[in-house]
Amino acid sequence: MKVPFLDLKAINMAHQQPLKEAFDRVLNSGWYVLGQEVKAFEQEFSAYCKADHCVGVSNGLDALHLILKAMDIGPGDEVLVPSNTYIATWLAISYTGATPVPVEPVEATYNIDPNAIEKAITSRTKAVMVVHLYGQPADMDPIRRVCNAHNLYIIEDAAQAHGAAYQGTPVGVLGDAAAFSFYPGKNLGALGDAGAVVTNNIDIAEKVRVLSNYGSRVKYHNEIRGYNCRLDELQAALLRVRLKGLNEETSQRRQVARTYIEGLKDASLILPEVLDSVDPVWHLFVVRVEHRDEVQRKLSDHGIGTLIHYPIPPHLQPAYSDLGFQKGHFPISERIHDTVLSLPMSPTLDADQVNYVVDTLHKVL
Repeated sequence: MKVPFLDLKAINMAHQQPLKEAFDRVLNSGWYVLGQEVKAFEQEFSAYCKADHCVGVSNGLDALHLILKAMDIGPGDEVLVPSNTYIATWLAISYTGATPVPVEPVEATYNIDPNAIEKAITSRTKAVMVVHLYGQPADMDPIRRVCNAHNLYIIEDAAQAHGAAYQGTPVGVLGDAAAFSFYPGKNLGALGDAGAVVTNNIDIAEKVRVLSNYGSRVKYHNEIRGYNCRLDELQAALLRVRLKGLNEETSQRRQVARTYIEGLKDASLILPEVLDSVDPVWHLFVVRVEHRDEVQRKLSDHGIGTLIHYPIPPHLQPAYSDLGFQKGHFPISERIHDTVLSLPMSPTLDADQVNYVVDTLHKVL
């Protein structure tokens, strides 16, 4: 049996006809940038997140960058960020000229440790960038208490967490502003790059909107030095189709996760720990296992696709060698990155495929 890690074609073919209709609608409209499709998607996605405002942008990294710029964060400022995340979270901070300050995660949940945040705050700290890693929301109540006490912005990197919730509240409105990615492999994926900023703060929303469009509200009238980071009209139309099926696909992901958790509870690996206060959406199902590379090879030999999210933590990437971090500076993050393995996770997986993954893991561990 073959079990792909992720079959994007199968996911999108399930929406083939409405996607084609959306394409034709845009083609026949004759309006291809900042039109009715973007406006409609912004309204629909903000409603999905129970947020007041949504601004469609070009991708998730630009969404984070624009939020930081809208908050006037720049050179001389520090932003606390998880030490174990995809490098885009750090890059957005670097784009502004501010400094990313790594904070270790809670090892059991992979998310930023609220207790470690306070210890990392300095007089230069302006914000905490929280990542809802792998689709599980971070523990927001203690994070908010610390940030409120120190008058810090909270930025949610919700790139992997569309539809996840903390104590019943959707991600996107758990802080001051949130960035979403609609990269094709995300739970809500476009057919190319796309992203959005979600917030209840009208000032942040308006500034992001202006920054994303050359610093302009009115064509050829540029208020500030902006960027070209607009959501494409076609991608907005396609995302509107995919958004309608997102809850059903999330339910299918949760069923896959339940089967993994039940079937692997006695296996020689570490399963993800889920807080009682959260409803994850399982963008990824990540286990930790010793001899990870050997286990990955054996699974591949049995036709099972896996990936590693992520093999090298940001502080050990050559791109951030100037910060002077060495191996051992963030041991929790390093242990996680050395042992994580992402199992197949998709709304298109059937029960036989998931059970085959479970059975094979028991054999190879």
